[in-house]
Amino acid sequence: MADFRDNAAERRYELDHVGGPSFARYAERDGVRLILHVETPAAARGNGHAEALMRAIVDDARASGRKLTPLCSYAVAYARRHNEARDVFA
Repeated sequence: MADFRDNAAERRYELDHVGGPSFARYAERDGVRLILHVETPAAARGNGHAEALMRAIVDDARASGRKLTPLCSYAVAYARRHNEARDVFA
């Protein structure tokens, strides 16, 4: 079972899974969380973990009323592919 958390001390979201964890580093600017880098361990790539992580980040942002700005290429591509998440992207 995957476990998602906001590791505020490390300024990153984390998603545990077999071969994990996947993580997304972030920074904050003017109340918006900037997604700087998304990474899945090489051995676990191709299994949808990064997408599951982004989905959890979007759900967390929606629940907390937070806006996100994707800056890394994966997060930008995710935002473009998922119109249903448009409400959380600044």
